[in-house]
This record gives sequence, structure tokens and C-alpha cells, in this order.
Amino acid sequence: MESDTRVIKDWLKQHQISEVECLVPDITGNARGKFVPGAQFLSRGEPRLPEGILIQSVTGQYCDEHWELVEPTDADMILQPDVNAMRLVPWAREPTAQIIHDCYTQSGEPHPLSTRNVLRRVLDLYKEQGLQPVVAPEVEFFLVARNADPDNELCAPQGRSGRAESARRSYSIDAVAEFEDFVEDIYDYAEAQNLQVGSLIHEDGAAQMEMNFEHGDAMSLADQVFVFKRTVRETAHKYGMYATFMAKPMQRECGSALHIHQSVLRAATGENIFSDGKGGYTDTFMSYIAGLQHYTPQLISLYAPNVNSYRRLAPEVAAPINIAWGFDNRTTGFRVPQSTPDAVRVENRFPGADVNPYLAFAATLASGYLGMQRQMKPTEPHQGTANTAAIEVVRTLEEGLRHLQESSEVRAIFGELFLRAYSAVKRQEFEEFNRVISSWEREHLLLQV
Repeated sequence: MESDTRVIKDWLKQHQISEVECLVPDITGNARGKFVPGAQFLSRGEPRLPEGILIQSVTGQYCDEHWELVEPTDADMILQPDVNAMRLVPWAREPTAQIIHDCYTQSGEPHPLSTRNVLRRVLDLYKEQGLQPVVAPEVEFFLVARNADPDNELCAPQGRSGRAESARRSYSIDAVAEFEDFVEDIYDYAEAQNLQVGSLIHEDGAAQMEMNFEHGDAMSLADQVFVFKRTVRETAHKYGMYATFMAKPMQRECGSALHIHQSVLRAATGENIFSDGKGGYTDTFMSYIAGLQHYTPQLISLYAPNVNSYRRLAPEVAAPINIAWGFDNRTTGFRVPQSTPDAVRVENRFPGADVNPYLAFAATLASGYLGMQRQMKPTEPHQGTANTAAIEVVRTLEEGLRHLQESSEVRAIFGELFLRAYSAVKRQEFEEFNRVISSWEREHLLLQV
């Protein structure tokens, strides 16, 4: 701990930091925390925040069960800065740091409602087996014109040509160039924050882009995605646009995903346990895929955490609707890309761009882990187009939450308290949404029923 303090102190001094953002990811993946003057960051003692902030809904509300999930006194939790999660805030006017903190109870235990701690519990299971999971996320998002009225539909922003996109321009170089200054700033900001981003492409939607991250440690990549979302939104504001990670922001456009490539290495040797070294696949890999198939229906609300998420997981929206898997088949929920033997991996295509990355990573890695532990067997790989087959995933957030605690293995990994809290927060959001009467209902039901 003293060595970490020294590292933080030297880093703050090196960058002449005047202000520190003490960040904590909440259950929705939003940043909560406080600002502390740089000169006081280490001298004021351990930062503290009320534990209730971890389980606020996306609207900032507290659920009816709130005081059954946290202390009714609204007690503080203790924050510890993670020396591996210190970054500059490159868009700030003064030298500013953002430091992600871990959350602990007052007795010194990892706080069970912290999503970062949920992911850490999953990673510890792998560590106990001498294994190291490796992930590589692909994050999609839309740029949209500024829209201050939520009753108005979203639309693509004007590019440097002065025109908005009106046609499909998947993988178009010129379409990305329409937002060249925005893209250049994203790469500059990513470098300043040590975000391991790679290629950027134009996706199928109007002004929709995808940023691919280099493969690496799951906790580090979850932190990077968490920071990346903030970065993209801030950069879009700079250019008079919005950036949205909604799973399905526009009726006539495709959805946005956060695909997760994953493999597992032996920690001691770096050997990929999914590959037989001869161009084939191990039984362990097949069990990992089977775990994804078996547990995804139970964990779907972690991949589709918002009421809007299920508009993406629908027929004819280019997103998975069943638990099929296949070789280099993008219509399946679980795709095994073509690769060299040392890079054998599976891609989970269920998560939307609106996920909390800590929970999405925890869900997919826990599913694979349980599949390996139970030596499960997958279905036969799907041939042809899977999105014309039967729908096998739920279609609403409320229904997804009903499956969340079906498995004793899932409850043991994620914790009973956390799953109760997650379900309570998300049910609150669903009921708030369900009270809103849509324009479709007024148009078609007002005078016809």
C-alpha cells in the first residue's frame, strides 16, 4: 500500500495535477464519485462515498428495496485508488486526473455491490485454476445531431461536407473522413489515457462507428471501455454532436453492440487452452462454448441491461436471437473466427453497447468457466443463417430479470445480494418505462379499440 501511495504521489507531481476525479462505476456503468484538489488527494485520507450510489437506476432513482440492500443509515464505503487505473483527463481545461477506485465495506471487505468487485470474483476463479482469461472488446456507437427534445427522433449529424448520411456506408473510408477531426481527437485522447485501441471502422448504420480494442487483461479492458465511453461522449460534445451507446437508438437503423472476443491461457506458460496446437480445437474449448450457450438465457439481462436493449435483440436487426454458435458465422450468438492456433477464441455477440462492461465481462467469463468446470457439450455448429431460426432469447428486460437467479452456480459467483440489487434496480427502470404511453399506442389504439 505504501508503494502504491508513492507511485500515485509521484504520478500526480509529474503531471502537475490540480484536480482528481475519484471515480466509481455504478451498477449501470455510469461514473459516480467526487472531485478532490490534487494537493489534497493523498493528505485527506481515504475517500468515502455513500454505498447507495452503487445501486442508483439509470434515471438516478432508488428502488423500493433500496434500504433492504444497503444500510438504512446510508453508511459510507471506503474507496481505494487503483494504481493501475490512473489516467489523465485530456479534454479538461486544467491538468486533471481520473482515478478509478475500488469499494470496500467499513470492515475492509470488498463491497458486494461494486461491479468491479463482481468481475474480480470471476477472475479469481480463473486464477485459482492457474488460468488467465483474455478479452478483446469491439465497441459500436452512433454519432447523432444534437437533440434537446426527447420527443424528437434522432438523426445523423452533418459531416464536413455539410450533409448527413442517408445511405448504408458500411466500412466506408470516406464516410469516416466526414468526421475526421472527431476521429483524430479520439485517437489522441485514447493515447493520452493509455487506451489500447486499434482499428476504427464505419459500421452499417448512418454515422455509426466501431472501435476495436487490443486483447488483454479483462479488468484492464473493462476499465478502458468505461473510460472510452466517457471519452467519445466528451469528444462529440466538442464538435456539436451527441455520441450514443444506446443499443437501438433509431427505428430505421441497426443496433450497436459490444462484442467480446475471449480466450483462456495457462498463466504459467501462456498456452491457449482452446487450441490443440494443430489447427483444431480442444474439448475444453467446446465446453466453454457450451457454457456460453447454457448460461446466456439466465444472464441475458447483463448483456441487455436496459428496456431499449431488447429492440436490438430482435429478428431482422442483425443481432443474435438464439444461442446457436458457428465457425466464422456472424449470424450466430457465438462466433469462432478464423485464426492461427495461438489466437483461437470465441466471440460473444449478445452484449449491446449499453452494457456495464464489468458485468458483461463477468457474465461471459463466468459462463465459460462453468461450462469448463461441468464439462458441458455444445450443440452442433450452426450452418447457414441463424437469424432466421427460432427465437430463443427473451424479448423484454422484465422477463430477462426473472431468469437471473435460476442457477445456484450463478448465485454463488455473483452473490445473492448483488443479484437482488441488480434485479431491483432494473425492475424499477422497467416499471418507470412501462408507465410511458408511446406514440404508437396513441396512433393505433386511440380510436380503433
